[in-house]
Amino acid sequence: MTTGTAFVIGATGQIGRAAVRALAADGWEVRAASRGGGGHVPWPEGVRPVLVDREDTAALAAALGDGCDVLLDCVAYGPEHARQLLDLSGRIGSAVVVSSCSVYQDDRGRSLQTQGEPGGAPVLPVPVPETQSLVPAGPDDYATRKVALERELLAAGDRLPTTLLRAGAIHGPHSLRPRELYFVKRALDKRPVLILAHNGESRFHPVHTANLAELVRLAARRPGSRVLNAGDPYAPTVAEMATAIGALLGHDAETVLVDGPPPAPNVGDTPWSAAHPFVLDMAAAERELGYRAMTTWVESLPETVDELVARLGEHDWRAAFPVLATTYDRFGDLFDYAAEDRWLAAEKPLAPRRSPH
Repeated sequence: MTTGTAFVIGATGQIGRAAVRALAADGWEVRAASRGGGGHVPWPEGVRPVLVDREDTAALAAALGDGCDVLLDCVAYGPEHARQLLDLSGRIGSAVVVSSCSVYQDDRGRSLQTQGEPGGAPVLPVPVPETQSLVPAGPDDYATRKVALERELLAAGDRLPTTLLRAGAIHGPHSLRPRELYFVKRALDKRPVLILAHNGESRFHPVHTANLAELVRLAARRPGSRVLNAGDPYAPTVAEMATAIGALLGHDAETVLVDGPPPAPNVGDTPWSAAHPFVLDMAAAERELGYRAMTTWVESLPETVDELVARLGEHDWRAAFPVLATTYDRFGDLFDYAAEDRWLAAEKPLAPRRSPH
């Protein structure tokens, strides 16, 4: 029995692929739209790939045709995309739009965007509810543009009921920015020492694409104008992540825990590191949608590690993961072993402290 018609923008990306499969399995007739057309993707039976650049509004409108019951937008980044969807709202029953947890700020205006600045790390409640204050809407950066996107869509909820999903750190297959590579490559390189700032206690809430896709599926069945966090059931610490990946790859490094921020450039600062925990409250999604996670970070890890090892192969990591190489600017060189060795030689720790298992 057909659930309805679904149109997915950004279908060939990391989020889109998982969501298309979840919607198709739930009985939706899915049109999978992307700039590349998606002809190379092994879609489930009945999924129809569509070639369209969402920046071309006329082309998007033509691809949408008579419309759909639900539209999923995986690649909406600013208010212009909100207005584009609202202009097409007469042909869309409801929408699900992927936002970001980067929109949150603390009572001093500190956010994920300011954490690299002196005293800039946000101190947020644990866990963070959807009612937490947001960075100002505007054109300045990724987070302010996401807030502007959210506000335009929520203000027009009577025209287009939209569920906004504030995603945590997305992980899973087909990632262009796999944070786990930080530990995977060190294990493959048999790096004998691992340095972790903030005592290895940093927690930055992850969300697997399967869990994000489940939220999409549930929101598609229960249209409404709402904002929901999107996260895994548990946010592991950086030390727990390092231990789990090391165990999978048979590598047991000595771990030096630094009590405080990274002690030197390119030393101890992982793509998961933060001075204070960033953990999302998932109670609203559970209450409003009946959300139950499909997997956890640890349960999904073997698949992630296998994929990263295969993609890395014999390539330089920058060639294998070019987007990752240019994304985390504040980390500098993710694998600057020389800088680590210089700091270790200067510090001369008597006995590296083991991270907790």
